[in-house]
Amino acid sequence: MKAIIVDDERLARKELHNLLAKYPSIEIIGEYDNAEDAINEIERQKPDLVFLDIHMPGKDGFGVLEELIYVPQVIFVTAYDEYAIKAFEVNALDYLLKPIQPERLEEAINKLSAQLQTNETSTNKLTAKDQVFVKDGEKCWFVKLEDVPMFESEGNYVRVYFKGNKPLILKSLNNLANKLDEDVFFRANRKFIINLNWIEDVENWFNGGLMVKLKTGEKVEISRRQATKLKEMKSL
Repeated sequence: MKAIIVDDERLARKELHNLLAKYPSIEIIGEYDNAEDAINEIERQKPDLVFLDIHMPGKDGFGVLEELIYVPQVIFVTAYDEYAIKAFEVNALDYLLKPIQPERLEEAINKLSAQLQTNETSTNKLTAKDQVFVKDGEKCWFVKLEDVPMFESEGNYVRVYFKGNKPLILKSLNNLANKLDEDVFFRANRKFIINLNWIEDVENWFNGGLMVKLKTGEKVEISRRQATKLKEMKSL
């Protein structure tokens, strides 16, 4: 399992690296002391796990997550305990306080292993032809995915758009993206997944991005990085 450490303190990175030596299954593939390098390298290397400090110069750890399209499992490592609730609101796997206690690190690693095993048992991707069960409060539907033009992230929930309905389901957009066939359900940006079959019009947008208009009338911006990926996927 590949991991990246992001912390502006060299001694803190060294301490964590030493503690992780106990776990041969974890390979440290990079260490970064600022948000910009971290964002670029997480997108490029796509690690399974990131140990992420919160307080850093410039963007903090939450700012890093806001910029990412590819979001790995995240364990926050910080000297401050007041951000714990916010950390779990952004679906962090765990929250470790400095100085890191070896037993807490072991607990976090065990939690990670359990999460990865769960993901491995559900490797089949859902296609547009599949039907899924959606429940929101007392209402429930069987929904054909081909009828869903887009999914929208709302905190720990995802709003599912279909036939005039917009129910919320308790699931992160990252987890949902892992279950869907990317050839059809494309991650436009950190907030939206769109059904490519529902695109009616595409135009160039700011900073190399794209703006797509869906057949429902909604417009969704595709970020510059994802626009490049889409062009690579779908170009002749």
